[in-house]
Formats: sequence, structure tokens, C-alpha cells
Amino acid sequence: MAKKIILSGMRPTGKLHLGNYVGALENWINLQDEYQNYHLVADYHVLTTDLSTEEIYQNTLEMVTDWLSAGLDPEKSPMFRQSQIKEHTELFLIFSMLITKARLERNPTLKEQVRDLNIENLVYGHLGYPVLQAADILLYKGDVVPVGEDQLPHIEITREIARRFNTQYSPNDPVFPEPEGMVTNFARLPGLDGNRMSKSLGNVILLSDDTEIVKQKLRKAVTDPQKLRKNDPGRPEVCLVFTYHKKFNPEEIPVIEKDCRSGSLGCVDCKLNCASKINNILTPILEKRKTYENNINLVKDVLSDGEKKAKIIAQQTMNEVHQKMNMG
Repeated sequence: MAKKIILSGMRPTGKLHLGNYVGALENWINLQDEYQNYHLVADYHVLTTDLSTEEIYQNTLEMVTDWLSAGLDPEKSPMFRQSQIKEHTELFLIFSMLITKARLERNPTLKEQVRDLNIENLVYGHLGYPVLQAADILLYKGDVVPVGEDQLPHIEITREIARRFNTQYSPNDPVFPEPEGMVTNFARLPGLDGNRMSKSLGNVILLSDDTEIVKQKLRKAVTDPQKLRKNDPGRPEVCLVFTYHKKFNPEEIPVIEKDCRSGSLGCVDCKLNCASKINNILTPILEKRKTYENNINLVKDVLSDGEKKAKIIAQQTMNEVHQKMNMG
């Protein structure tokens, strides 16, 4: 039985942080034996909010270096740049004919982005972001898309577009699957200040941070504001560091919760313990990263090989699309 197909990607913003790892990358790595994975560097998607292109390529190399260092296997999970596969934009054009402006404006994720980014003049490309995303997924006939909860509305738009194309052009022999969203178990990890984790806010731990930097950053993490001294009883449910423990140190959660509430565990010791557990995960990633940093051509070769594989699949899909549309 053929493996189901996963298509997932990230916008190239440079080095990745723990939020990227927890929200997506860790899941990709765990799924790559069970599924046929394709992983996209969504470089065209960057342009929806920033027209500057000077750093895209370097950011791509940094991001793919983190993918590889964390454990993505290019033999199991081809990695490629969206911009290098022209079929993405062709299928995007076709799909743009299958959805209305009103439907795209109802997208709750878009409304949230417009509010959070204070966007006054929405460009067409940003409005149509989910349509390009649908082309990204369906070009490889993705069955499953690992996403955070905020991206589920985009998956629903992808399903609608697939259904519309199949109904219009191939009702008896569907070209595209209707992909399912797979929500990660630990979809969002807050930043060190309790806000959304973002490099622009300076509240992140990078996958490339060394042991001492992780310790220094954890020292500044916000905790229960009512626990001012070591012996004060704490409230783990409002403590950011406890949230990190739940992800990176789950086996000690009962003891940490008990000792925090009783006041026998101070925040300094708690943070050091948490930093140690995070470093247990990051140290092997960091060591592997040094290999790629010292030979960046290895990363470039991974992209080149992935793009060759992706082009073959993309061309096959578009040949089928042209045939079904009588435009071959």
C-alpha cells in the first residue's frame, strides 16, 4: 500500500527557534517514516508581507540547515524552494479562478494577520495566500498537512478548491485529494516573555543557541509574579517555565508542580533544570549543524536534489490538469 503524502513548509526567515521546532519540525521528523514527505521553502509567501528579497536565499540556507540538523532526512523528505518549481504559480493561477474574493475575505486567519500586523492596504497576494498554499499542497497531491490550529481555515480552503476543480473538470476521476489537517499536539510554545514566540520580539531560544546562551535566556524567562522569593508558594499554571517543563521535561512534572506549590522549589533552580532538559535536545542538533555550517554546499546539494524530485511530480500533476481541462 502506497504511503499517504504530506506536504508542509515554512517561510524562510533564517534560523529557527524552539517554537518552530515544537510547532512543526519535530512533527515532520517523527512522520517521515510513516508518510511520503515533501517539504517546501515557501519563499514566494514571504512577499505577502515583505517585498525585500535580499536575505531570502541566505535565510533559506539557515532554515534548511536547521531542518537537516534536527533530523529531516532528504532521502525520505525532499526539500525544495517554491520559487524554483514554476508549476506552483501556474496552478495558483488556475485555482484563483475557482474561489471568490468574498470567500477569501472571510478567512479568520487573514483577519487575525491584518489586525496583528496593522495592515491598512491588503495586497492581492496576501488575500490569495491560501490559494497559493492550496497549489503548494495539491501540486504534490498531499493527503495530510501538519499545521497549527490557526492554519486549519487554510486547509478548509484547499479542500474547497480541490472539490471545485474535481467537480468542474473531472467529476468521475478526481485529480486532487481533499487533504486533512493534522494539528500538532503542542502547537504553540510561548516566548520567554509570555507573548507569541518571535525573533522580532527577541523572546526566542534558537535551535542554534549553545548551552550557556540557553541558560542565560532561561534566567530572564517570566514566572509567577506572586512568587517573589524561593520559599513563596508558586502557581505552576501561570508560570511560563512550567509550560516549557511540560514539553521538555514531562517525567518530572508531578514533582515540580508539588514542590513549586509548597515553596520548596525556587525559580532559579527550576529554570536551571529546564535549561538542562532543553540543552539535552539542542546539543546534538548544534553538533550536527556545525558540519553543515562548515560545508554549506551540502545544504545547497540537498535543495538541488529536492528540486529535481519536486519538478518531476509537479510536471506530472500539471500534465494531468491540462488534460482534464482540455488544454493539453
